[in-house]
Amino acid sequence: MEFLVERYVPGLSEADVKAAANRARVVCEQMTAEGTEIRYLGSTFLPDEEACFCRFEARSAAAVAKANRRAEIPFARIVVARRVRPTLSERSRT
Repeated sequence: MEFLVERYVPGLSEADVKAAANRARVVCEQMTAEGTEIRYLGSTFLPDEEACFCRFEARSAAAVAKANRRAEIPFARIVVARRVRPTLSERSRT
């Protein structure tokens, strides 16, 4: 299952976000080795909004919360996310 983590990060730089992303990746690798399957899938940083949205794949929101706490990355909330990809319309197929 995929989860989206919302973060509000006033004053954070892109370098700070990259460092946090690396911590998240490392913690997810550690947790997976310990038996909790979780993957960090990437982040979208909105510097003008002072926000960051991070994607994780895990069995539960609790596992995602644990990974973020362990990586010392604060978050506002964790929600289930579904990717929606565009499909070809009938017109574009012909």
